[in-house]
Amino acid sequence: MKGMRSRILLVLLAGAALGALALPGLRARLWPTPPAPPAVSVPEPDPPPTRTSAVRLRPGDTLVGALGREGVGPRLGHEIARALRQSGADLRKLRPRDRLEVTWTLAGEPVELRYAPGPWLAFVAYAAGTRWEVRRAETRPDVRVEAVTGEVHRSLFEAVEEAGESAQLVLAMVEIFSSDFDFTADTREGDRFRLLVEKRYAGAAFVDYGRVLVAQYVSDGRVLTGVGFERGARFGHYDPEGRSLKKSFLKSPLEFTRITSGFTYRRPHPILGGVRPHLAIDYAAPAGTPVRAVADGVVARAGWAGGSGIQIQLRHRASYETQYNHLSRLAAGVRPGARVRQRQVIGYVGSTGLSTGPHLDYRVAYRGRFVNPLAEKFIPGEPVPSSERAEFLRLARELVRRLEDAAPL
Repeated sequence: MKGMRSRILLVLLAGAALGALALPGLRARLWPTPPAPPAVSVPEPDPPPTRTSAVRLRPGDTLVGALGREGVGPRLGHEIARALRQSGADLRKLRPRDRLEVTWTLAGEPVELRYAPGPWLAFVAYAAGTRWEVRRAETRPDVRVEAVTGEVHRSLFEAVEEAGESAQLVLAMVEIFSSDFDFTADTREGDRFRLLVEKRYAGAAFVDYGRVLVAQYVSDGRVLTGVGFERGARFGHYDPEGRSLKKSFLKSPLEFTRITSGFTYRRPHPILGGVRPHLAIDYAAPAGTPVRAVADGVVARAGWAGGSGIQIQLRHRASYETQYNHLSRLAAGVRPGARVRQRQVIGYVGSTGLSTGPHLDYRVAYRGRFVNPLAEKFIPGEPVPSSERAEFLRLARELVRRLEDAAPL
């Protein structure tokens, strides 16, 4: 009898379990889930009040010195500088235009430093307990290709400014055509220009220019066209047929000035009197204007040369020599035997020697004989190689067509 009662009890328990599985509602009523405890909202503490001050950087400043003027002690300044350097900041290149800000507590303790060496890179150093840590932020430029067009009335600089652009774009355009066009001597009222240029933005703010993809300059019925083309890691400009616009010699040793005396065999001498040859081009320019080497070369002479004043003579390949006379001083490192690169500043305009005022007397000799720099046909640069010519011609047609559509003359 006792064994029978046990079997009956087991059957009843099994039936109850099956019933609970088949009837979840009944199971929920028999064994209800206890309610979850109410969530407790803990308000975050407000950050302590702070103030932020901009640090004015001076030429030659170090980070520690600049922070010291703001009240940051040298020990803490060196600690912050070390943390920034470990994160990749090059503190040897602090410039007055860099942005530097310090955040302080109201008790006068620095808790954060922001350093932006440029629009694309910023560092944030912050106090983390007993040490300083750094976050690095990089911004990718938003590159937009835009058309620029204008007409010269008084000067090329003014024309570019009237188009809403900056002098940086003038220099880029002059560099493209500097071997074929002398902007010092040949710029005329009514000249026109147009170009497609990369502009780099940080958000909505314009920062600077990138590459000039294609440019045209129209002067006295002559149309100069420069098409940008990338070969490997090099980007250069060529005419629509693929000939290089970069010649071995620049047209002028000065960026912008005017010619006061040309190449002639009969010129009245302003100091010595009489009619004498003037186998040079005289460029009027303010004293101190930088003078560029027109081509790669070696310094043959640098120093005083009698009536020529302070003079530089350069030897170039293909039996060419150039002279730069009446300088006020030489650039650093310019001495006999030194090598110079095209466009390198070698000296500065002056009025030394037999001179009536600040100007540059510029001469070119070929195989020992002076020639007219403005008429000489110098050695051309390397053209687009035949293996890349088809690709270049396709790109040139596309860019010129795009320029014509975007900025019709």
